[in-house]
Amino acid sequence: QVQLVESGGGLVQAGGSLRLSCSASGRSLSMYGMGWFRQPPGKEREFVAADNWSGYSTSYADSVKGRFTISRDNAKNTVYLQMNSLAPEDTAVYYCAADKYSWDTIAKRTEADFGSWGQGTQVTVSS
Repeated sequence: QVQLVESGGGLVQAGGSLRLSCSASGRSLSMYGMGWFRQPPGKEREFVAADNWSGYSTSYADSVKGRFTISRDNAKNTVYLQMNSLAPEDTAVYYCAADKYSWDTIAKRTEADFGSWGQGTQVTVSS
């Protein structure tokens, strides 16, 4: 089982940027696709972004496409979510997750496809 720890959340003004990090231990992330999800206040958790094990296949929610970018540094066993042009509706707890299966060629978008989750990091965007 891989342990995931998110960091980089915080309070930012609308239009600003943040970069979230997801550090892993217990297993190399280089074989696994990764995903970012978020849970806005009072709402269900929703998909944000994901990649496949190689990072060449990515997928984004329509609401963040063109503003958020998922990337990874396998040498550091870390995945990132660069968030630009943040808006108040991006306020949420952000979670990273690791694909259940290794070497998958497509980026997953469904929570059930991910087997390990971090504890989340709060992102608050003020207007």
